[in-house]
Amino acid sequence: MQGKRILLIVSGGIAAYKALELVRLLNREGAQVRAVMTESAKSFVTPLSLSVLTGDRVFGNILDATEESEIGHIQLSRDADLVVVCPATANLMAKAAQGLADDLATTLLLATDTRVLWIPAMNVRMWHHPATKRNVAQLSADGAHVMSPDEGGMACGEWGAGRLPEPPAIVDRIRSELSAETKLPPPEGARPLAGKRAVVTAGPTHEPIDPVRYIANRSSGRQGFAIAEALAALGADVTLVAGPVTLPAPRNVRRIDVESAREMRQAVEDALPADIAVMVAAVADWRVAEEAPTKLKKDGASLPPLTLAENPDILAELSMHDRRPRLVVGFAAETDNVVDHASAKLARKGCDWIVANDVSGDVMGGADNRVHLVTAGGVEDWPDLPKSEVARRLADRIAKECA
Repeated sequence: MQGKRILLIVSGGIAAYKALELVRLLNREGAQVRAVMTESAKSFVTPLSLSVLTGDRVFGNILDATEESEIGHIQLSRDADLVVVCPATANLMAKAAQGLADDLATTLLLATDTRVLWIPAMNVRMWHHPATKRNVAQLSADGAHVMSPDEGGMACGEWGAGRLPEPPAIVDRIRSELSAETKLPPPEGARPLAGKRAVVTAGPTHEPIDPVRYIANRSSGRQGFAIAEALAALGADVTLVAGPVTLPAPRNVRRIDVESAREMRQAVEDALPADIAVMVAAVADWRVAEEAPTKLKKDGASLPPLTLAENPDILAELSMHDRRPRLVVGFAAETDNVVDHASAKLARKGCDWIVANDVSGDVMGGADNRVHLVTAGGVEDWPDLPKSEVARRLADRIAKECA
């Protein structure tokens, strides 16, 4: 990030103090940071603190004649390689989604032609509110990128999604955005996957036990959503079949929401024919053979009998389908002997590639991933990367194979 120019917009939330550590880490990477603060942000962090760390004045008042005469808000909004809003409150996201411009921060966001990266931080109920979901979807549709918040305990005492990611993870995401998004998009005729149809699955499946319980796994859906967006950016017509996750729909992607493995299988079938299939979803291997019509009760005497049945193997079925896509890519989430298990899965499933990743840590909920691309020609070991960068690399490899 040496010499890269970042405009940091700090809005008012308890997580604003982490913006100081973010600036320090960006300075260490060689980035040049300019800061803008909303009025409410100044209740949590002083402009002097940010000024000392950035080595520059902190901007905040659009009606300040001195600031406007020395560097107008239009120039400030466009004189950056990336605009980062951290923390991004629900209020600021709502204003930007509606195109409001009632202070310096919102005016900059409306005037900029630079990529904007939002780092949300808010109460879990606010994050899951339909209004916030609509605003995130609108910002994404307008070309912004939104980093998913972490899960955990909050200052208000509640638990769930809405925590600001830790500054090192934010730096990794910024690095990925700068490497991928500062380049001009290729001309329409040069988009290598234009005219190709792709189907991507993502997230977990929920297999009902009774009306209130289900079998599931820890998949966040982030990697699959990133891959769908990366393929669409290369011109593909993408259908994303998503299990139960709370992520906003990627830009320029047709999204179909499902719950169970059988629903996912049908949605994939309905998305055919396709040229490319990337089966990222962590489909539950088993389901309860007979779902209880009412809630199972705990009587203290015995455990309720649960007879399990195998779910459909969507990847294997697709690999043998009479409308099989030209390229079928599977994912293998393993906790040990990752490459060996993935190689065996490649032969067993009949697909063309397997992307193997070690999920013995927090990969299924984290922002990064370390994968191995297993093909008939051998194994490629990729380093630890943000999931967006894994998606970009995989999309590029798919484009070389299918263009």
